[in-house]
Amino acid sequence: MSTKPPLDLDSVDAKILDLIQADAALSVAEIADRVGLSSSPCWRRIKRLEELGVITGRVTLLDRERLGLTFEVIASVKLQLPTRENLERFEAAVTHWPEVVDCATVTGAVDYMLRVVTTDMHAYDDFLRDKILSLGLVSDVQSRIVIRVAKRTTAAPLGLVHAGVQDR
Repeated sequence: MSTKPPLDLDSVDAKILDLIQADAALSVAEIADRVGLSSSPCWRRIKRLEELGVITGRVTLLDRERLGLTFEVIASVKLQLPTRENLERFEAAVTHWPEVVDCATVTGAVDYMLRVVTTDMHAYDDFLRDKILSLGLVSDVQSRIVIRVAKRTTAAPLGLVHAGVQDR
């Protein structure tokens, strides 16, 4: 979690960010047209948002089902001893495991929640045995198989950020 203060965005910045989140392949001209700017000021705003670290990258989303990556698990992981060194070792290991698409330190009875994507139950079992458990740091893993995803988005809820922002 970051300690950076939130930026003060106006409604045009918010509209630009909404458009980029929905389709990063839009050209500057298309974005400018949709927010009511000419291309140059729109491009400057996008560059400013990149320089400020609001826009951190642009990605292409893939259809995991078409790729055969249909097995998804939410795994609760408890370390044997959650010392700073063990937490850092676990987090360093996770960064090298492509199956883990999300890893969060959480409060409560477990130390981490992982979202793991793989091809099938056997591949998940191999991942569990060969990677998570072989570290020698983990005392418990509770695995919950995802049956259906009711909602998934990569978009930040910008309505919460600019709900009270007035146009300048």
